[in-house]
Amino acid sequence: MGSATHLEKIEHQIMQLPVYEQTHLIERITAQLRCVRAKSRIALNLSDLYGTGKGIWREDDAQEYVNRVREERI
Repeated sequence: MGSATHLEKIEHQIMQLPVYEQTHLIERITAQLRCVRAKSRIALNLSDLYGTGKGIWREDDAQEYVNRVREERI
C-alpha cells in the first residue's frame, strides 16, 4: 500500500467527521507537533499549512458552528 493511498484513506475518514471533531483533531495534531518540535528543536514552518483546512467549512455555517461548540461546553 503506497503512502499516498494510505493518506487519502485517512483524509477521507477525517472528512467524514463532524467539523467540531475535525477541529479537535487539528488541535491535537498541533499540540503533538509542538511537543516534537520542543524535543527535537526542528524548526517547523506553520505557514506551510496555510489553506490546508479550506474544505473544513464547506458545508457548515460559521455561526452555527460557534453556537454548537458553545453548547457543547455547557
